[in-house]
Amino acid sequence: MPIKAVVWGENVHERENAVVAEIYPDGMHAAIAAALNEDDAISATTATLQEPEHGLTAERLADTDVLLWWGHAAHGDVSDEVVERVAEAVWSGMGLICLHSAHFAKIFKRLMGTPCNLTWREAGERERLWLTSRNHPIARGLPDHFELENEEMYGEPFGIPEPMETVFVSWFEGGEVFRSGATWRRGAGNVFYFRPGHETYPTYFDPNVRTVLRNAVHWANNPAARVQGVTDAPNVPVETALEPITERGPKLHADGEEGFR
Repeated sequence: MPIKAVVWGENVHERENAVVAEIYPDGMHAAIAAALNEDDAISATTATLQEPEHGLTAERLADTDVLLWWGHAAHGDVSDEVVERVAEAVWSGMGLICLHSAHFAKIFKRLMGTPCNLTWREAGERERLWLTSRNHPIARGLPDHFELENEEMYGEPFGIPEPMETVFVSWFEGGEVFRSGATWRRGAGNVFYFRPGHETYPTYFDPNVRTVLRNAVHWANNPAARVQGVTDAPNVPVETALEPITERGPKLHADGEEGFR
């Protein structure tokens, strides 16, 4: 059965900026989903900010293995109720991949518990991404480094908690460096942040970027059943607790051998 991925996009720039609309006439979310669907083991659909419940109903999240999130201009328009719903899905085992400006998305900041701030400059500079973990599944099939001719610069310090793994580090023409690919685990869910993807550049048509996205979906997928009651803290009644051990010392087992209880 293929991995069920949902690509969530704001779908704001594509409707308001002619440059973005020319590059991504069907929306960035559609371009990302098309990249994922090049892999027969992935079945990707899309959702946008403008849909009821932002396209992320409880039923849809329950049927989603990996959610990809691209946000930038409308972080504040995302419903807090939906954010909590997505967070609970991640804690229970759904994978989450946050792209580019989604470092400032409510859901990413909710799961990281930090400001997720950084420095930036939009100047169409060359970005060189270096693999820092060559054998990581997300880096499968990639060269030691690859370049994007035009991208927005993101620079350190990056206000995130220490990653579980750093897969990519970027260098920009201005000399800045940035942790461009990092992983975490939140509850039973795998989380990956991938930096490239500014809306006015055709980043999501780059073959290496598309490889990263497909690899990341495979990595983020948790095939185990969802954990239930992830936000519960139940009281365990005394009568259902394990029977306490009250006797100490050697006991005879059924086979007659002596042991300790």
